[in-house]
Amino acid sequence: MSLPDTMRAALLVGSGGPEMLEVRSDVPVPAPGPHDALIRVSACGMNNTDINTRVGWYSWTVTSATSEGGYAEASADEATWDRTGLRFPRIQGADVVGRVLAVGSDVADTAVIGQRIIVDPCLRDRDDPSDRSKAGYLGSEADGGFAEFAIVPIENVHAVHSELSDVELATFPCSSVTAEHMLTRIGLRSGQSIAVTGASGGVGSALVQLAKRRGARVVAVAGSSKIAQVHEIGADAAVARETPSVAAAAVEANGGPFDAVADVVGGDSFAGWLDALMRGGRYVTAGAIGGPIVQLDLRTLYLNDLEFYGATIYEPGIFADLVGYIERGEIRPILGGTYPLEEIHGAQEAFGRKQHTGSLVITL
Repeated sequence: MSLPDTMRAALLVGSGGPEMLEVRSDVPVPAPGPHDALIRVSACGMNNTDINTRVGWYSWTVTSATSEGGYAEASADEATWDRTGLRFPRIQGADVVGRVLAVGSDVADTAVIGQRIIVDPCLRDRDDPSDRSKAGYLGSEADGGFAEFAIVPIENVHAVHSELSDVELATFPCSSVTAEHMLTRIGLRSGQSIAVTGASGGVGSALVQLAKRRGARVVAVAGSSKIAQVHEIGADAAVARETPSVAAAAVEANGGPFDAVADVVGGDSFAGWLDALMRGGRYVTAGAIGGPIVQLDLRTLYLNDLEFYGATIYEPGIFADLVGYIERGEIRPILGGTYPLEEIHGAQEAFGRKQHTGSLVITL
């Protein structure tokens, strides 16, 4: 197989605004290691982690809501989601869809070559994959999919058999596996009720679909202009986030307190969502776009026997389950828009405005 020596890629060259992304055509094509696969990328979704990493939001010194512009107080030594240093330049992009072009010398199953694949973005230790402390993330600890070619560990490659387009498939990996991990952690079951904040975003819209797949009653919170859209993807009831006392309004829409709250917003609404839980209820979070610093009355926690869960590193089987849901048509893509690689600046600016529903995807 003849490969070019260089490729197009968006290089993150430092922390800051979208101007820190440089789209170049002279980036060397990577070579797979012994246990890797070389992927020709056709589409790559965009996520909050791309923005958070670029602007330095994961730094402990940052305490405000997510922003597009970058944080002067951010420390480069703790700029990634696992609070380790970020190496520049870095190719971001976790939601890789494409075809396998080649595999490393120690990969026994060469039948994967030529197959259409979707990539599990969680990078685990090969000898101890369940050790969360050894995990990394594609586009953060290793170069990702905002490029024509990408290298990923062979165990992260999943063949996918679906009538969906590559662009549609690229809406799933990061957001949907995060959502499924959140629901798995709290053990959401049929007949239970759950409130979903940020329900029009990538993770939020996946939460709505995956909670309905489990047979739960879903009350979604989204901007007033997106209420019809979250109903369309399966929410039983929806509350505009602009509503005063939004958590109390969600309880009213549910007909009583919730078994669970899945929150990706945080910020000032946090305490209200704890009050929205029934005794023994579960709160799970995988984001804090409204701000990471929240107020907690410990009496609410212990007097109501509440359970708190964080959700980042999932077991490998959860992504394999997700691929099965996709292939069986049990969840559908929510595509908010597409942008060619050369327009990644505009794509990230659009992502920050949050006027879309679902996921934005970079095409190559």
